Amino acid sequence: MRSSPTAGEANGVRLHYVIGGPADGPMVVLLHGWPQTWYTWRNVMPALAKAGYNVVAIDYRGAGDSEKPQDGYDKATMAADIHALVTQIGARKINLVGRDIGVMVAYAYARQWPGEVGKLVMLDVPIPATRAWNEAKHKPDPELWHFGLFQQRDIAEMLVTGHEYPFIRDFISSRSYRPIADQDVAVYAKAYAAPGGLRAGFELYRAFPEDERRFAEFEKTKLQVPILALAGDKSNGATELSMAREIGSDVRGGVAPNTGHWLPDENPDFLTGQLLDFFGRQARQLN
Repeated sequence: MRSSPTAGEANGVRLHYVIGGPADGPMVVLLHGWPQTWYTWRNVMPALAKAGYNVVAIDYRGAGDSEKPQDGYDKATMAADIHALVTQIGARKINLVGRDIGVMVAYAYARQWPGEVGKLVMLDVPIPATRAWNEAKHKPDPELWHFGLFQQRDIAEMLVTGHEYPFIRDFISSRSYRPIADQDVAVYAKAYAAPGGLRAGFELYRAFPEDERRFAEFEKTKLQVPILALAGDKSNGATELSMAREIGSDVRGGVAPNTGHWLPDENPDFLTGQLLDFFGRQARQLN
């Protein structure tokens, strides 16, 4: 696989990305979640590239080696970052894959530029303002304790700074079914221990009220882009598919077996097979 880490100025922010596969192939853009980076796609990218796709895994605003500005963490703005970068790279139309926070960014992208998205993949997170989101938000759920903590500006940073590895190790372990290697967790922890890393990550959650407002407008009509919705059976399970049917008109999907919240890390073979079935086992030019 041709693989190259690089960076570009997009929508006023410098974004780091890793690109692989044939430069003239249809583009697949991969967006991670918290507390991950582009690295979560390391075991998915080679097969997509081999099938002829031009694969771009991006560290979105505030993550990994991308710039960490003070603001702009609402998902519509972050989608504009990705759109500007894709345009700069030279793609006219893309297939788009999001996981966790990346799902929110991917959905905001597809709502703002629907004619420029061939297919959309949503992995294991509810979208703000949907029924699934509101139900989770308004019921006691020990798995969502971090929403409240992360939204406490300065306090969250004070408590976690200096403890990034054990915090992220525990956070990932508590939501995984299959083990994720310590050396892989260390990659994520190092990224968020970098200057501004924790603050930027927590700002994703502090932007949720604005996301809810914008997404409520987006959801007044259903998205027409074909959607694949997947989640681990030990995580959101079938909720992801039912949520996708609420916001999209052309939806398929299912549940990843014996898998927790971190689908690309825990079960990359299953995910890769699903992506190739959805996009096409051999790349075809996007219309």
